[in-house]
Amino acid sequence: MATIDLIVLGMLKNKSMSAYDIQKLVEYRNISKWVKISTPSIYKKVIQLEGKGLVSSTTVQGENLADKVIYSLTDAGNKELEKLMNEISNEPIRFFLDFNAVIVNIECIPPEQQRQCIANIEKNIKILKDQLEENRNEKEDRDEIPKTGLDVLEQQYILAKSIETWIQSVKNRIN
Repeated sequence: MATIDLIVLGMLKNKSMSAYDIQKLVEYRNISKWVKISTPSIYKKVIQLEGKGLVSSTTVQGENLADKVIYSLTDAGNKELEKLMNEISNEPIRFFLDFNAVIVNIECIPPEQQRQCIANIEKNIKILKDQLEENRNEKEDRDEIPKTGLDVLEQQYILAKSIETWIQSVKNRIN
């Protein structure tokens, strides 16, 4: 799971924080929309990275007097971050679109069901595209949003628009 390692290490490069803070930042930046990452995986990952010596932890007294574990990037973690940046950027690009399993099997079902499945995909692509556009518009003028985050939002929006055009051609072929 090198991708989640890179995300967590990258966030800790910018600022020491708790696993909860990392998880909230993942939610805020909608990272789980473009990378498979879950809340439990973040908590497990910081513990695993600490076990490898890539992050260190300090327990501090948080709000309401509850202890809070703050994670920081170590020198080894910084080297691993750089290594992962190079490795992942050199990997072949893959698009994993779960709905392609429906597309490759579309002719296995009756025409009416084919049309319904395509309509479902088309609806969900439109929902995604609208959410991305809203998210992009909401965040584009905010200084605290990294420009690279906006770049990814723009990428996802352009991909959603392209898939929307593509699904129309599939729909036309089936009809």
